[in-house]
Amino acid sequence: MAAICVSESSTNAFSTPVDTLSLKSHISLNPINPPANSPEPSGKAPHHIYNKKRKWLLVYIVSLAAMFSPLSSNIYFPAIDTIASDLNTNTSLVALTVTVYMVVQGIAPSFWGPWSDIYGRRVIFIGTLIVYVAANLALAFTVNYPMLLVLRGVQAAGSAATISIGTGVIADIALPSERGGFIGTNSGIRMIGQALGPVLGGILNGIWGFRSIFWFLFALSILVLLTLLAFLPETHRDIAGNGSVPLHGVHKPFIYWIISEPTEWVRSPSTTPGRKTPSVTFKSVLTPLKHLFEKDIFLLLAWGALIYAVWSMVTSSTTTVLKHEFPSLTDVELGLCFLPNGVGCVLGSISTGKLMDRNFRMVAKHYRRQHQIPDDVEIKGDKSFPYERARLSPMPYLSAVFIIVTALYGASYELNDVNRKAIANLLISLALQFLIAFTATAIFSINSAMMVDCFPSGGAGATAVNNLARCSLGAVGVSVVQPMINAIRIRNTFVVLAAVVALCSPMVWVEWKWGEKWRTDREKRKGASLGL
Repeated sequence: MAAICVSESSTNAFSTPVDTLSLKSHISLNPINPPANSPEPSGKAPHHIYNKKRKWLLVYIVSLAAMFSPLSSNIYFPAIDTIASDLNTNTSLVALTVTVYMVVQGIAPSFWGPWSDIYGRRVIFIGTLIVYVAANLALAFTVNYPMLLVLRGVQAAGSAATISIGTGVIADIALPSERGGFIGTNSGIRMIGQALGPVLGGILNGIWGFRSIFWFLFALSILVLLTLLAFLPETHRDIAGNGSVPLHGVHKPFIYWIISEPTEWVRSPSTTPGRKTPSVTFKSVLTPLKHLFEKDIFLLLAWGALIYAVWSMVTSSTTTVLKHEFPSLTDVELGLCFLPNGVGCVLGSISTGKLMDRNFRMVAKHYRRQHQIPDDVEIKGDKSFPYERARLSPMPYLSAVFIIVTALYGASYELNDVNRKAIANLLISLALQFLIAFTATAIFSINSAMMVDCFPSGGAGATAVNNLARCSLGAVGVSVVQPMINAIRIRNTFVVLAAVVALCSPMVWVEWKWGEKWRTDREKRKGASLGL
């Protein structure tokens, strides 16, 4: 991994030239309310009053809630045949519920995310989880296919937004220098559901039937909902400021009735409580969709969505492919076969988060020298900072590995025509699944961090658009992968997909080359429209 870190010389070679600014233009003279686009001097009002330990605690809490989105999808895969049998339908129709889940998973955050940017993270978090709890309870009593289809959509509507709102919480509390690690860990914990979901689904389905899966999700979601009610404070900066504004009503966690709220810093005038809450309109919900028309954002979304679609096609086809190639596998063994994919997701997210933080520090070190900024001055909200150099340097290497292993994946099932059922073939295929998952989720983490860097004040809305792009294309991929395998065999299917990704890979280079210019031009237009 060290080979893909940004070096100081490479940063200097590729960074867009910027006139050296005086230290005076970067440092706030107001200790309470520094300019939004300036670094913060040491000893002055911090970006957020929570210490690192407390920030990590919030990251863990929102990540646990966000885990329900991949968990609810993947815990379902080993039970597809059982569900089809119990509800007197066929596996193709049951597989359609996976597509419905992904479609709603893509659409729902586009509504929940902007609402959390208006009303706050905590209240929307609670609302979405209540919807999710109710859906799981109803699914546990499923008696026919139409009921399953509708309730899976409701379940997705409740679980999907937890990802974008959790990212919004991280955007509220984190400085750019620590955001990569937080987002990487957030993705890694979420992907524990990706790793354990199919195993749990196989065990529960094998012992108690498919309805036990939904009873398990119901009980687990109740525990997480109670944890949020007890420990998650409101973090939206228009409501809670930098954490020093006293919270009231639904914004206040139950634990604050037992211990005192943190009030180490005086309240900033810009974060005084009692603000007039903007009304939610159809326009406000659609506002984040305008990001799709920004060139740099479109490239990030398109590339991330393509990688997500191919990875989803690998995951969603695993049950059918393994049942065909290795018919002797039990439900539990089938669930265990999803572990390499899940472990790859977890390790890819966490390691990339650490790598992004390391790269950010190296780019920041060069940027400080270039602009004569002392080491004790925090870089925050500086629009001229080369975020693309700090985030995107691993992307070409990860993308190349993803293309290669995807092309090899389908062929791995046909390595030995004489003894196609050999366990060695299975292990090779699962090892390639690990690498596909590792590189795919690493790319997702980079994309998520870059989206928040581009829109730090609207992190939830930006992440919702990211989720919409991924899940929409992913739903298309899931719906066509099995017909492709049936028509041209699994080997040719994934060779074709790898070729499509390779043909689209120049998007990474274009984003690296011109993304910084497009982003800064957008910020200038925004500043001009505000008269700044």
